[in-house]
Amino acid sequence: MHGLIQPHGGALIDRVRTGDVLEKLKAEAPSLKRIDLSAKQSCDLEMIGVGAFSPLDGFMGRSDFESVCKSMKLQSGDIWPIPILLAVDKANAPAIGDRIALHAPNGALQAILTVREVFTHDKKLEIPNVFRTEDPAHPGVKQVLDEGDTCIAGPVEIVQVCVDPSGPEAFLDHRKSPAETRKIFNNRGWRTVAAFQTRNPIHRAHEYLCKCAQEICDGLLIHPLVGETKPGDIPADVRMDCYNVLIENYFVPERTCLTVMPGAMRYAGPREAILHSLIRKNYGCTHFIVGRDHAGVGDYYGTYDAQLIFDDLDSINLGIEPLKFEHAAFSKRAQGMVSSKTFPKLEGDQIFLSGTKVREMLKNGERPPGEFSRPEVADTLIKWAKNAG
Repeated sequence: MHGLIQPHGGALIDRVRTGDVLEKLKAEAPSLKRIDLSAKQSCDLEMIGVGAFSPLDGFMGRSDFESVCKSMKLQSGDIWPIPILLAVDKANAPAIGDRIALHAPNGALQAILTVREVFTHDKKLEIPNVFRTEDPAHPGVKQVLDEGDTCIAGPVEIVQVCVDPSGPEAFLDHRKSPAETRKIFNNRGWRTVAAFQTRNPIHRAHEYLCKCAQEICDGLLIHPLVGETKPGDIPADVRMDCYNVLIENYFVPERTCLTVMPGAMRYAGPREAILHSLIRKNYGCTHFIVGRDHAGVGDYYGTYDAQLIFDDLDSINLGIEPLKFEHAAFSKRAQGMVSSKTFPKLEGDQIFLSGTKVREMLKNGERPPGEFSRPEVADTLIKWAKNAG
Protein backbone atom coordinates (compact mmCIF):
# COMPACT_ATOMS: atom_id res chain seq x y z
CA MET A 1 0.00 0.00 0.00
CA HIS A 2 1.36 3.43 -0.93
CA GLY A 3 1.96 6.02 1.78
CA LEU A 4 0.55 9.54 1.95
CA ILE A 5 1.42 12.15 -0.66
CA GLN A 6 4.86 13.77 -0.24
CA PRO A 7 4.92 17.36 1.10
CA HIS A 8 5.76 20.10 -1.38
CA GLY A 9 9.52 20.18 -1.86
CA GLY A 10 9.84 16.66 -0.42
CA ALA A 11 10.02 17.32 3.33
CA LEU A 12 7.61 18.73 5.90
CA ILE A 13 9.10 21.77 7.61
CA ASP A 14 8.77 22.06 11.40
CA ARG A 15 10.03 25.30 12.95
CA VAL A 16 8.10 24.98 16.25
CA ARG A 17 10.49 24.87 19.18
CA THR A 18 9.92 22.96 22.43
CA GLY A 19 11.72 22.03 25.66
CA ASP A 20 15.06 23.65 26.53
CA VAL A 21 15.37 25.32 23.12
CA LEU A 22 12.01 27.03 23.64
CA GLU A 23 12.99 28.26 27.11
CA LYS A 24 16.25 29.70 25.75
CA LEU A 25 14.34 31.57 23.04
CA LYS A 26 11.95 33.05 25.61
CA ALA A 27 14.89 34.16 27.74
CA GLU A 28 16.66 35.68 24.73
CA ALA A 29 13.66 37.59 23.32
CA PRO A 30 13.59 40.61 25.71
CA SER A 31 17.11 41.60 24.63
CA LEU A 32 16.26 41.53 20.90
CA LYS A 33 14.91 44.18 18.55
CA ARG A 34 11.11 43.87 18.48
CA ILE A 35 9.00 43.75 15.33
CA ASP A 36 5.21 43.98 15.68
CA LEU A 37 3.46 41.93 13.02
CA SER A 38 0.29 42.64 11.08
CA ALA A 39 -2.52 40.05 11.22
CA LYS A 40 -1.49 38.74 7.79
CA GLN A 41 2.19 38.43 8.81
CA SER A 42 1.24 36.65 12.02
CA CYS A 43 -0.88 34.17 10.05
CA ASP A 44 1.97 33.62 7.58
CA LEU A 45 4.38 33.01 10.45
CA GLU A 46 2.17 30.28 11.90
CA MET A 47 1.79 28.68 8.46
CA ILE A 48 5.58 28.63 8.02
CA GLY A 49 6.17 27.27 11.50
CA VAL A 50 3.83 24.28 11.31
CA GLY A 51 4.93 23.31 7.80
CA ALA A 52 1.83 24.42 5.91
CA PHE A 53 4.08 26.58 3.71
CA SER A 54 6.70 23.83 3.16
CA PRO A 55 9.34 24.09 1.76
CA LEU A 56 9.64 27.61 3.26
CA ASP A 57 11.51 27.73 6.58
CA GLY A 58 11.12 31.49 6.96
CA PHE A 59 10.18 34.67 5.14
CA MET A 60 11.38 34.88 1.52
CA GLY A 61 14.55 36.54 0.27
CA ARG A 62 14.89 38.71 -2.83
CA SER A 63 15.70 35.96 -5.35
CA ASP A 64 12.73 33.81 -4.34
CA PHE A 65 10.49 36.90 -4.24
CA GLU A 66 11.41 37.96 -7.77
CA SER A 67 11.19 34.41 -9.15
CA VAL A 68 7.76 33.86 -7.59
CA CYS A 69 6.41 37.13 -9.00
CA LYS A 70 7.76 36.50 -12.50
CA SER A 71 7.51 32.73 -12.97
CA MET A 72 5.51 31.31 -10.02
CA LYS A 73 8.52 29.27 -8.93
CA LEU A 74 11.00 29.33 -6.07
CA GLN A 75 14.70 29.37 -6.92
CA SER A 76 14.65 25.63 -6.16
CA GLY A 77 12.29 25.16 -9.13
CA ASP A 78 9.32 24.25 -6.95
CA ILE A 79 6.03 25.90 -7.94
CA TRP A 80 5.07 28.76 -5.61
CA PRO A 81 2.58 31.46 -6.66
CA ILE A 82 2.53 34.21 -3.99
CA PRO A 83 5.38 35.93 -2.09
CA ILE A 84 5.52 35.30 1.65
CA LEU A 85 7.22 38.42 2.95
CA LEU A 86 7.99 40.21 6.18
CA ALA A 87 7.72 43.84 5.09
CA VAL A 88 8.48 46.62 7.59
CA ASP A 89 9.17 50.35 7.53
CA LYS A 90 12.74 51.13 6.52
CA ALA A 91 13.40 52.86 9.84
CA ASN A 92 12.53 49.63 11.64
CA ALA A 93 14.75 47.36 9.54
CA PRO A 94 17.45 45.33 11.36
CA ALA A 95 20.93 44.44 10.07
CA ILE A 96 21.91 41.18 8.40
CA GLY A 97 22.91 38.64 11.07
CA ASP A 98 20.68 40.19 13.74
CA ARG A 99 18.13 38.11 15.62
CA ILE A 100 14.76 39.79 16.06
CA ALA A 101 11.70 39.04 18.19
CA LEU A 102 8.43 38.82 16.24
CA HIS A 103 5.32 39.77 18.20
CA ALA A 104 1.72 39.08 17.17
CA PRO A 105 -0.84 41.91 16.91
CA ASN A 106 -2.01 41.15 20.48
CA GLY A 107 1.56 41.61 21.76
CA ALA A 108 2.38 37.93 22.32
CA LEU A 109 5.89 36.78 21.45
CA GLN A 110 5.40 34.52 18.43
CA ALA A 111 8.87 33.74 17.06
CA ILE A 112 12.50 34.71 16.69
CA LEU A 113 13.97 35.30 13.23
CA THR A 114 17.63 35.27 12.22
CA VAL A 115 18.09 37.97 9.57
CA ARG A 116 19.59 36.48 6.41
CA GLU A 117 18.76 39.32 4.05
CA VAL A 118 17.25 42.82 3.94
CA PHE A 119 15.92 44.11 0.61
CA THR A 120 13.56 46.66 -0.94
CA HIS A 121 9.94 45.61 -1.27
CA ASP A 122 9.27 45.93 -5.01
CA LYS A 123 5.52 46.47 -4.91
CA LYS A 124 5.40 47.41 -8.59
CA LEU A 125 6.67 43.92 -9.39
CA GLU A 126 4.47 42.08 -6.86
CA ILE A 127 1.08 43.72 -7.26
CA PRO A 128 0.31 43.38 -11.01
CA ASN A 129 1.85 39.90 -11.21
CA VAL A 130 0.09 38.43 -8.18
CA PHE A 131 -3.27 40.21 -8.39
CA ARG A 132 -3.57 40.97 -12.15
CA THR A 133 -4.65 44.48 -11.14
CA GLU A 134 -3.18 47.54 -9.46
CA ASP A 135 -6.53 48.86 -8.26
CA PRO A 136 -6.15 49.93 -4.60
CA ALA A 137 -9.81 49.00 -4.06
CA HIS A 138 -8.78 45.33 -4.38
CA PRO A 139 -8.31 44.14 -0.74
CA GLY A 140 -5.14 42.18 -1.52
CA VAL A 141 -3.59 45.10 -3.41
CA LYS A 142 -4.44 47.47 -0.57
CA GLN A 143 -2.89 45.03 1.91
CA VAL A 144 0.44 45.13 0.02
CA LEU A 145 0.31 48.91 -0.51
CA ASP A 146 -0.13 49.40 3.23
CA GLU A 147 2.88 47.21 4.07
CA GLY A 148 6.41 48.46 4.67
CA ASP A 149 8.91 49.17 1.89
CA THR A 150 11.69 46.98 3.33
CA CYS A 151 11.62 43.17 3.53
CA ILE A 152 13.38 41.03 6.15
CA ALA A 153 14.22 37.46 5.15
CA GLY A 154 15.42 34.55 7.22
CA PRO A 155 14.52 31.35 9.04
CA VAL A 156 12.13 31.50 11.98
CA GLU A 157 11.86 29.65 15.27
CA ILE A 158 8.32 29.53 16.64
CA VAL A 159 7.83 30.27 20.32
CA GLN A 160 4.02 30.13 20.35
CA VAL A 161 1.97 28.53 17.57
CA CYS A 162 -1.47 29.90 18.43
CA VAL A 163 -0.87 33.40 19.73
CA ASP A 164 -4.35 33.82 21.25
CA PRO A 165 -5.38 30.38 22.57
CA SER A 166 -8.33 31.83 24.49
CA GLY A 167 -9.61 33.84 21.51
CA PRO A 168 -12.87 33.13 19.64
CA GLU A 169 -11.00 31.90 16.55
CA ALA A 170 -8.40 29.69 18.24
CA PHE A 171 -10.30 26.39 17.68
CA LEU A 172 -7.61 24.44 19.50
CA ASP A 173 -9.52 21.16 19.11
CA HIS A 174 -9.61 21.69 15.31
CA ARG A 175 -6.25 23.45 14.92
CA LYS A 176 -4.23 20.58 13.48
CA SER A 177 -0.79 20.93 11.91
CA PRO A 178 0.06 19.16 8.64
CA ALA A 179 1.86 16.46 10.64
CA GLU A 180 -1.30 15.92 12.71
CA THR A 181 -3.72 15.77 9.77
CA ARG A 182 -1.39 13.31 8.05
CA LYS A 183 -1.52 11.14 11.17
CA ILE A 184 -5.33 11.28 11.15
CA PHE A 185 -5.49 10.27 7.48
CA ASN A 186 -2.99 7.48 8.07
CA ASN A 187 -4.91 6.13 11.08
CA ARG A 188 -8.13 6.11 9.04
CA GLY A 189 -6.44 4.31 6.16
CA TRP A 190 -7.08 7.18 3.74
CA ARG A 191 -4.67 7.31 0.81
CA THR A 192 -6.65 9.74 -1.33
CA VAL A 193 -8.06 12.83 0.38
CA ALA A 194 -9.97 15.73 -1.18
CA ALA A 195 -9.67 19.15 0.45
CA PHE A 196 -12.46 21.71 0.43
CA GLN A 197 -11.29 25.30 0.98
CA THR A 198 -13.92 27.66 2.32
CA ARG A 199 -14.29 31.04 3.97
CA ASN A 200 -18.10 30.88 3.90
CA PRO A 201 -20.79 28.61 5.37
CA ILE A 202 -21.38 25.47 3.28
CA HIS A 203 -24.63 25.72 1.34
CA ARG A 204 -26.19 23.05 -0.85
CA ALA A 205 -24.01 23.81 -3.87
CA HIS A 206 -20.82 23.45 -1.79
CA GLU A 207 -22.19 20.28 -0.20
CA TYR A 208 -22.73 18.85 -3.69
CA LEU A 209 -19.07 19.48 -4.61
CA CYS A 210 -17.88 17.88 -1.38
CA LYS A 211 -20.00 14.77 -1.91
CA CYS A 212 -18.88 14.39 -5.52
CA ALA A 213 -15.30 14.47 -4.20
CA GLN A 214 -16.15 11.89 -1.53
CA GLU A 215 -17.30 9.49 -4.25
CA ILE A 216 -13.81 9.77 -5.79
CA CYS A 217 -11.57 9.81 -2.71
CA ASP A 218 -11.21 7.85 0.53
CA GLY A 219 -11.92 10.91 2.65
CA LEU A 220 -12.79 14.60 2.68
CA LEU A 221 -11.01 17.36 4.60
CA ILE A 222 -13.27 20.36 5.15
CA HIS A 223 -10.60 22.97 5.75
CA PRO A 224 -12.00 26.45 6.43
CA LEU A 225 -9.68 29.42 6.46
CA VAL A 226 -9.79 31.11 9.87
CA GLY A 227 -6.96 33.62 9.46
CA GLU A 228 -7.43 37.22 8.41
CA THR A 229 -10.34 37.85 6.02
CA LYS A 230 -11.92 41.03 4.73
CA PRO A 231 -14.55 43.03 6.65
CA GLY A 232 -18.06 41.71 6.05
CA ASP A 233 -17.10 38.03 5.91
CA ILE A 234 -19.03 35.84 8.36
CA PRO A 235 -16.98 35.32 11.56
CA ALA A 236 -15.02 32.07 11.77
CA ASP A 237 -16.72 30.85 14.97
CA VAL A 238 -20.15 31.15 13.31
CA ARG A 239 -18.91 29.32 10.24
CA MET A 240 -17.48 26.54 12.42
CA ASP A 241 -20.89 26.07 14.06
CA CYS A 242 -22.37 25.72 10.56
CA TYR A 243 -19.75 23.13 9.50
CA ASN A 244 -20.26 21.07 12.65
CA VAL A 245 -24.04 20.94 12.37
CA LEU A 246 -23.81 20.08 8.69
CA ILE A 247 -21.33 17.22 9.22
CA GLU A 248 -23.40 15.89 12.13
CA ASN A 249 -26.60 15.74 10.08
CA TYR A 250 -25.58 15.27 6.45
CA PHE A 251 -22.12 13.67 6.20
CA VAL A 252 -20.56 10.34 7.18
CA PRO A 253 -18.25 11.34 10.06
CA GLU A 254 -15.86 8.43 9.42
CA ARG A 255 -15.26 9.76 5.91
CA THR A 256 -15.15 13.45 6.84
CA CYS A 257 -12.55 15.45 8.72
CA LEU A 258 -12.91 19.08 9.88
CA THR A 259 -9.83 21.08 10.83
CA VAL A 260 -8.94 24.75 10.37
CA MET A 261 -6.35 26.50 8.23
CA PRO A 262 -4.95 29.58 10.01
CA GLY A 263 -3.85 31.36 6.82
CA ALA A 264 -4.68 34.87 5.66
CA MET A 265 -6.70 35.56 2.51
CA ARG A 266 -5.06 37.50 -0.32
CA TYR A 267 -8.11 37.42 -2.66
CA ALA A 268 -5.63 36.79 -5.48
CA GLY A 269 -7.91 34.51 -7.47
CA PRO A 270 -5.94 32.15 -9.77
CA ARG A 271 -2.59 32.42 -8.01
CA GLU A 272 -4.22 31.94 -4.63
CA ALA A 273 -5.97 28.80 -5.89
CA ILE A 274 -2.51 27.37 -6.57
CA LEU A 275 -1.28 28.41 -3.12
CA HIS A 276 -4.32 26.83 -1.47
CA SER A 277 -3.72 23.58 -3.33
CA LEU A 278 -0.04 23.43 -2.29
CA ILE A 279 -0.98 24.10 1.32
CA ARG A 280 -3.43 21.16 1.22
CA LYS A 281 -0.77 18.96 -0.36
CA ASN A 282 1.35 19.69 2.73
CA TYR A 283 -1.59 18.74 4.96
CA GLY A 284 -1.66 15.34 3.20
CA CYS A 285 -4.39 15.86 0.60
CA THR A 286 -4.15 14.37 -2.90
CA HIS A 287 -7.06 16.27 -4.48
CA PHE A 288 -8.21 19.88 -4.19
CA ILE A 289 -11.68 21.17 -5.02
CA VAL A 290 -11.57 24.29 -7.21
CA GLY A 291 -14.97 25.85 -7.75
CA ARG A 292 -16.30 28.97 -9.40
CA ASP A 293 -14.26 32.15 -8.76
CA HIS A 294 -11.99 30.52 -6.19
CA ALA A 295 -10.36 33.11 -3.89
CA GLY A 296 -11.76 35.88 -6.06
CA VAL A 297 -13.24 39.21 -5.12
CA GLY A 298 -15.36 41.66 -7.11
CA ASP A 299 -14.98 41.38 -10.89
CA TYR A 300 -11.19 41.17 -11.03
CA TYR A 301 -11.03 37.58 -12.32
CA GLY A 302 -12.91 35.49 -14.84
CA THR A 303 -15.38 32.97 -13.44
CA TYR A 304 -13.13 29.98 -14.07
CA ASP A 305 -9.65 31.64 -14.20
CA ALA A 306 -8.72 29.82 -10.98
CA GLN A 307 -9.28 26.51 -12.77
CA LEU A 308 -7.57 27.44 -16.02
CA ILE A 309 -4.32 28.39 -14.29
CA PHE A 310 -3.76 24.73 -13.32
CA ASP A 311 -3.56 23.85 -17.02
CA ASP A 312 -0.47 26.04 -17.40
CA LEU A 313 1.50 24.33 -14.63
CA ASP A 314 3.75 21.28 -14.47
CA SER A 315 1.38 18.77 -12.85
CA ILE A 316 4.26 16.61 -11.61
CA ASN A 317 5.80 19.55 -9.73
CA LEU A 318 2.38 20.60 -8.44
CA GLY A 319 1.73 17.08 -7.19
CA ILE A 320 -1.93 17.52 -6.20
CA GLU A 321 -4.91 16.91 -8.48
CA PRO A 322 -7.39 19.79 -8.95
CA LEU A 323 -11.05 18.78 -9.01
CA LYS A 324 -12.65 21.41 -11.24
CA PHE A 325 -16.34 22.01 -10.68
CA GLU A 326 -18.84 24.14 -12.57
CA HIS A 327 -21.32 26.35 -10.76
CA ALA A 328 -23.98 24.13 -9.16
CA ALA A 329 -27.57 24.87 -8.14
CA PHE A 330 -30.80 23.04 -7.32
CA SER A 331 -32.92 22.15 -10.34
CA LYS A 332 -36.68 21.97 -9.80
CA ARG A 333 -37.04 19.77 -12.89
CA ALA A 334 -34.27 17.34 -11.91
CA GLN A 335 -35.19 17.54 -8.22
CA GLY A 336 -31.58 17.74 -7.21
CA MET A 337 -28.26 19.56 -7.52
CA VAL A 338 -27.02 20.03 -11.08
CA SER A 339 -24.38 21.88 -13.07
CA SER A 340 -24.06 22.82 -16.72
CA LYS A 341 -22.17 19.55 -17.21
CA THR A 342 -24.93 17.35 -15.83
CA PHE A 343 -28.28 18.93 -16.75
CA PRO A 344 -29.61 21.24 -19.47
CA LYS A 345 -30.22 24.83 -18.46
CA LEU A 346 -33.96 25.56 -18.50
CA GLU A 347 -35.56 28.97 -18.08
CA GLY A 348 -36.48 29.60 -14.42
CA ASP A 349 -35.53 26.08 -13.38
CA GLN A 350 -32.60 26.60 -11.05
CA ILE A 351 -32.87 28.12 -7.57
CA PHE A 352 -30.17 30.73 -7.17
CA LEU A 353 -29.93 33.45 -4.52
CA SER A 354 -27.43 36.30 -4.43
CA GLY A 355 -25.32 36.77 -1.30
CA THR A 356 -27.07 40.10 -0.70
CA LYS A 357 -30.50 38.45 -0.84
CA VAL A 358 -29.42 35.68 1.54
CA ARG A 359 -28.03 38.18 4.08
CA GLU A 360 -31.26 40.18 3.85
CA MET A 361 -33.37 37.07 4.53
CA LEU A 362 -31.22 35.99 7.46
CA LYS A 363 -31.36 39.44 9.03
CA ASN A 364 -35.16 39.31 8.81
CA GLY A 365 -35.18 35.91 10.48
CA GLU A 366 -36.24 34.18 7.24
CA ARG A 367 -34.78 30.85 6.21
CA PRO A 368 -33.49 30.64 2.65
CA PRO A 369 -35.24 27.83 0.76
CA GLY A 370 -34.16 24.29 1.64
CA GLU A 371 -32.89 23.85 -1.91
CA PHE A 372 -30.30 26.55 -1.20
CA SER A 373 -29.33 25.94 2.43
CA ARG A 374 -29.86 23.13 4.93
CA PRO A 375 -32.29 24.30 7.66
CA GLU A 376 -29.82 23.64 10.48
CA VAL A 377 -27.23 25.86 8.77
CA ALA A 378 -29.81 28.56 8.12
CA ASP A 379 -30.91 28.53 11.77
CA THR A 380 -27.31 29.01 12.91
CA LEU A 381 -26.90 31.96 10.53
CA ILE A 382 -30.24 33.53 11.50
CA LYS A 383 -29.20 33.49 15.16
CA TRP A 384 -25.90 35.19 14.28
CA ALA A 385 -27.52 37.76 11.94
CA LYS A 386 -30.03 38.81 14.59
CA ASN A 387 -27.33 39.24 17.25
CA ALA A 388 -25.12 41.11 14.79
CA GLY A 389 -27.92 43.60 14.29
